[in-house]
Amino acid sequence: MKRYKQSEIEEVANVLKNDGVISVPTDTVYGICARINSSKAYLKLVSVKNRPSTKSFPVMCSDIDQIKNIAIIDENALKLIKAFMPGPITLVLNKRPDVLSYINNAGARETDELAIRMAPTPFLKELIKEVGSPLFLTSANKSGKDVCRSLDEIEIECPTLDGMVMGDVSFGEASTIVDCTGNDIKIQRQGPIKEEQIMKVLSKQL
Repeated sequence: MKRYKQSEIEEVANVLKNDGVISVPTDTVYGICARINSSKAYLKLVSVKNRPSTKSFPVMCSDIDQIKNIAIIDENALKLIKAFMPGPITLVLNKRPDVLSYINNAGARETDELAIRMAPTPFLKELIKEVGSPLFLTSANKSGKDVCRSLDEIEIECPTLDGMVMGDVSFGEASTIVDCTGNDIKIQRQGPIKEEQIMKVLSKQL
């Protein structure tokens, strides 16, 4: 399986533009990604991950404008984005109904949520820009199994990948997940950004 240097960003982007699925290093763990504006790429990611099609993938955007294009941002979400992104936080937002209809929980609901992060590294930010689309980005492993800790492990666990990008990861603490889909903010997963920090930001005026 081809291993790309981070400097080969154009080649990596071309694989993704052609509906490929690639492993990339993130700030915490190795991930696997595909562009969001292709149902073919999405289905390939489902296959590589061996994940139920009713369980959606996190989305990584390069900036707030990309987030606004696919998700509904209310005042609370905007405060959290401005305070903590890019950083180790994932916001669960209501998806815009006119986008990504093919991930709408396989048609099980009229609306759907998206778990969104902002690119935490220059490489990922530049890759998203080069692809011209946010990316589905999930941990590099088969669904339900431990996260792969090396490129060799990824190659064994996910042999149908279209390539891997080399790079160091920290295997640090997973991001804080905050549910912003309702009137009450809920912490779905504790992480580096603590609840007290989140509530302090939410209490301030924009």
